[in-house]
Amino acid sequence: METTIIIPARNEEQNLPVLLRSINAQSDKPAEVIVVDDGSTDRTAAVARELGARVIQSQPLPDGWRGKTWACHQGAQAATGDRLLFLDADTWFEADGLEKILATYTGGALSVGPYHAVRQPHEQLSAFFNLVMTAGTVPGGLFGQMLLVDRENYRRVGGHEAVKGRILENFFLASLFRAAGIPVRSVSGRGMFSFRMYPNGLRELIEGWTKGFASGAGQTPKLRLLLIVAWMIGLMLPVVLLPFTVWATVAYALCAAHVGWVSRRVGAFRWYTAVLYPVPLCFFFAVFARSALRSGKQVTWKGREIRAD
Repeated sequence: METTIIIPARNEEQNLPVLLRSINAQSDKPAEVIVVDDGSTDRTAAVARELGARVIQSQPLPDGWRGKTWACHQGAQAATGDRLLFLDADTWFEADGLEKILATYTGGALSVGPYHAVRQPHEQLSAFFNLVMTAGTVPGGLFGQMLLVDRENYRRVGGHEAVKGRILENFFLASLFRAAGIPVRSVSGRGMFSFRMYPNGLRELIEGWTKGFASGAGQTPKLRLLLIVAWMIGLMLPVVLLPFTVWATVAYALCAAHVGWVSRRVGAFRWYTAVLYPVPLCFFFAVFARSALRSGKQVTWKGREIRAD
């Protein structure tokens, strides 16, 4: 089977070279790479062409569609491969990562959770978002950054047209696949597939996580969501009890060690993020509350006003 890689891209001239060069360096190369230029005002299209991708200029955004779903839909319509691999522009493959992912694929819908390359101090605040995203997705959900599916099953559920108005289209596509009896599976991408989220400052990080995280929590299976909430409450208890008992200090140290271990499974988070874990945890609570309050309201993302799921 031949694979077509489809990359929706809006003002991604900084990110695209990393992804496209990683694709070009793979030992198992795709049949084609399509970049759908979603109304970019920078050199996104030119950069994509220079690095060997086929560029499609997105048609005007129709009513009821999101920019990403519309771009993915157009890319799928133009693809020639039997398998469709949708990728966000801020991701990249590690050495032989594509080969490993294709070897993992056994049919249906597969999603690989990218390992977070964390480089600046403000990015450390994403720790609990990455942890919750992974805990809420693996093994039976779909990550938003990557989807591998065969063309026939994609068509069976209506593709991105069936979720055209959703910000977190991955959650709703997963539900459609499951309803149609199509297997859905996700795995961790450490050593295969990576990304860097919101590197351009705290404001971008807050807006990025705000745009749909509360909706994503609402789509997480209820029992799993309860376990995640219980875990977070457990992490906060030693912090609350620190002034009252020496045992809270021991519990805090154990919690910090635990956070350090699990966070390194999902991203390159530093040791001090674990030691100071109440800071990113409280940041998570604050942004989650902001996301919940903005659900159904207008938010700004990549120069567009969109209604949060």
